[in-house]
Amino acid sequence: MTNTAFSPAVLASEWIKIRTVRSTAWTLALTCVLSIGLGTLVARGLRANIDHAANFDPVFAGLYSVTIGQLGLVVFGTLLVGSEYSSGTIRTSLAAVPRRGVFFAGKVLSGALVALVVSVATVIVTFVVAQTALGPYRTTIGAAGVPTAIVGACVYLTLICVFSMGVATMLRSSAISLGILLPLLLLGSQGLGNVPALKSVLQYLPDQAGLVLMHISGPQDDPRFGHDYGPWGALMILVAWTAAALVGGHFTLCRRDA
Repeated sequence: MTNTAFSPAVLASEWIKIRTVRSTAWTLALTCVLSIGLGTLVARGLRANIDHAANFDPVFAGLYSVTIGQLGLVVFGTLLVGSEYSSGTIRTSLAAVPRRGVFFAGKVLSGALVALVVSVATVIVTFVVAQTALGPYRTTIGAAGVPTAIVGACVYLTLICVFSMGVATMLRSSAISLGILLPLLLLGSQGLGNVPALKSVLQYLPDQAGLVLMHISGPQDDPRFGHDYGPWGALMILVAWTAAALVGGHFTLCRRDA
């Protein structure tokens, strides 16, 4: 493929790579299994202790597990880029598509499309299964605020995958990228983001913005779980992080030898 202009062939070649990498199916399946499995457990746990649950929210029960399931898509996005560097096939890819910007755009677009499809399926199934587990305390997809929360979850999962691709392109290593991203997302979402001394800064990290976008963080006036911005602000923060990672990845790819 020596044509330097972007074409469907570039996207098709990246799609072939996605299908032929062994880790793809495993990481995407991990996203679904973690989200659906943990969503069911969270919902059952809340149902069993509903009388003692403070500020019970069925949307939280339906989408909280996505904050763990996201790790599968982070690994997917990272390996999609990093595997080419570790295997050395990046040289062959760049020889086939000499314009590095075109190559990068094709890889990011193909990864984003896969992430979007997986995200939509995972979020909807997770939410429905969790609500079923809640029994009489469940809500529905059409209830007030639920559609925007579901859309927000799908957008977040897709963007966090693309963000991971940008980071992996900058660092040119799956191991280093995952060594940074996984602890950051786990620790941020699962505790550090709620520490008062750190919250003023950590609330602007992408995973914290994702909580707001999914409507599973506390209200803005909540001193512990609230954030200083709403869903639209969260979307802008996520887009800014993703854009910065992509710009950095593009710059690194164009400036450094393969």
